[in-house]
Amino acid sequence: MRITGLSTHVVGTPWRNLTYVVVHTDEGLTGVGETRMLGHTDALVGYLKEAEANHVVGSDPFAVADLVQRMKYGDFGRAGEIVMSGIACVEMACWDIKGKALGVPVWQLLGGRVRERVKAYANGWYTTERTPEAYHEAARGVVEAGYRALKIDPFGNGRLELDTEATRYAVSLIEAVRDAIGPDTELMLEMHGRFSPATAVRLARELAPFRPAWLEEPVPPENLKALAKVAEKVDQPIATGERIHDRIEFRELFESQAADIVQPDVGHLGGILETRQLAATADTHHMLLAPHNVGGSVLTAASLQLGFSTPNFKVLEHFNDFADAEIKHIVKGAPEVVDGYFALSGSPGLGVELDTEAAAELPQQRAHFDLWAEGWERRAPKS
Repeated sequence: MRITGLSTHVVGTPWRNLTYVVVHTDEGLTGVGETRMLGHTDALVGYLKEAEANHVVGSDPFAVADLVQRMKYGDFGRAGEIVMSGIACVEMACWDIKGKALGVPVWQLLGGRVRERVKAYANGWYTTERTPEAYHEAARGVVEAGYRALKIDPFGNGRLELDTEATRYAVSLIEAVRDAIGPDTELMLEMHGRFSPATAVRLARELAPFRPAWLEEPVPPENLKALAKVAEKVDQPIATGERIHDRIEFRELFESQAADIVQPDVGHLGGILETRQLAATADTHHMLLAPHNVGGSVLTAASLQLGFSTPNFKVLEHFNDFADAEIKHIVKGAPEVVDGYFALSGSPGLGVELDTEAAAELPQQRAHFDLWAEGWERRAPKS
């Protein structure tokens, strides 16, 4: 079996464009992969066109590791977000083909299942007025939908510092959310790399009574010594990693022991096998895996293959029940959260199929998402 070509489909919403890549073969089998680029979708599509000619066409889709190595190193340049995201789309599509050809789900090819279900946590649910009352109502809706975990960034457009008034308001939002969800639902606290170490530590202490399940990206991701400074002074677990795009670049994070939970994005890190290798290294450092997952149903399905087969997998992020839920309809077999969990799927490959006609009904948009703009949490950027 050989790859004969790629077809690329960009699905648009106001705040995110999702890029789907279908890999075609000479035996008629196809596979699908997905990533979400933030502001660089056209660059990704351009890279995929070049990579198709230079590396992909004529390749054996079963030789996943070989294809990844050639795409990553064969252009003699350091692979960054765009290249690793393009690799991820093609790579997960090859796993999809391989699973279909063998009649087994991808998790079976990764060593078999270690669990029957994967816990989900909700994100994108607080696209409402930024008030304690509105957040209380929205959070109750998440729990009523069956979720047992959710994530929130309550800090507005704060940057490096957060003054006393803004801090009090953020605390009031978290207090309202915790009251709505009760004591047993996990509450992940997102900081989006906003703060100085001193501010992050102060905020962690202010919010400690509400028992965050983790503090995510408390400081900008470029300086791991700053992250270690925070980790030394807080009791809550530290989570980070969504903006690292090569597993080799996690080395310093592992050595520093500055995080408890690593959050690679399968759609940015080069795909399923690269993330599985990272998970194994994380396991040797006693760290958990909780992939960043802001994509649609194909990326969710790919992340779940790891969830079912990776011992140190903690939980999977899920936007698509709350933000732009219509994108689920472009994928047949889209994974669903039931009573807070994704159930084990036995369908071959990734277990999903892209409906290209439905995808064409949601064309690419000028998606723009500025976390420093007032009202960013509404995820409705101004045109």
